[in-house]
Amino acid sequence: MLPEILNKLVNREDLTELEMFKLMNQIMDGELTPAQIGAILMGLRMKGETSAEITGGARVMRDKAVAINTDDLYAIDTCGTGGDGAHTFNISTAVALIAAAAGVPVFKHGNRSVSSKCGSADVLEELGIRIDLCPDNVKECVRNVNIGFLFAPRFHKTMGNVVQPRRELGVRTIFNVLGPLTNPARVKGQVLGVFSADLTETLASALNALGCERALVVHGLDGLDEITITTQTKITELKDGKVETYLLDPLQFGIEYGHKGELVGGDAVENSRIITNILNGEKGAKRDIVLLNAAAALYVGKKASDFKEGIELAAEIIDSGAAFQTLNRWIEVSRELRAS
Repeated sequence: MLPEILNKLVNREDLTELEMFKLMNQIMDGELTPAQIGAILMGLRMKGETSAEITGGARVMRDKAVAINTDDLYAIDTCGTGGDGAHTFNISTAVALIAAAAGVPVFKHGNRSVSSKCGSADVLEELGIRIDLCPDNVKECVRNVNIGFLFAPRFHKTMGNVVQPRRELGVRTIFNVLGPLTNPARVKGQVLGVFSADLTETLASALNALGCERALVVHGLDGLDEITITTQTKITELKDGKVETYLLDPLQFGIEYGHKGELVGGDAVENSRIITNILNGEKGAKRDIVLLNAAAALYVGKKASDFKEGIELAAEIIDSGAAFQTLNRWIEVSRELRAS
């Protein structure tokens, strides 16, 4: 099978979802050498990954992940592909806390830093959250405070087979976009930031095929994998099987344009300070971008009917102290639970 697959990739021919499913199973099961895996990843990258290929790969990663039974709870995730090179603070992590404070169940899926100084796992750990909990205890966090953290290495143990090829290649591969699609809780709602405008429709289609009910796949036209405040954002919305793309401008909601430099974060210590300050009501560009992205999460989480209502609700949650209280309660609950 492998020679035929490699020949297709050399000729820039797309793989079917089934071909990708079988191929990814071989990769995850350790049946291919690092050289073979590297050739596959570069072949896909050179021709451009399709929605079908991404869907096939994501299905395997979901199947191989440590399962977490959510009892059909409608829950969301807020995350991004990373790789935008902007070194912003952990915006989606702050957003997840606001959504949880509003009553939206959040299974936050993340890892330590890959391309930035500070990943979601790094900043949550610095804030005091225990990040290495087992599935049952993650669910216990969600039951108590509407938010739990799924630490990717704990739930995706077969990913060890691709660590060496990815590290040695040193470029973005299909795995950069598969991560956000493979939440072990199989959430039905998602706000997903992507590093390229070309990916919004591709990943929205993949999310639809994977059973997601509502999603906003976003790319700031300034390059951010977030809804930005410096210019417009391209958004592809998935809702009940239908996909629609539009532009969103912060000026529509009375939010003045800011500068990317105002959104830069630092290491885990600095980013935890930034998030704490925002949750305690500090004004400025960092709060503004959190409000916009929180509005998206509240919309996907069915707590707001549109962005305007979502921004107003997010501001109310911050200013009432509810988001900061959620953080403190999460710290307490996670610390009371065992890792295994």
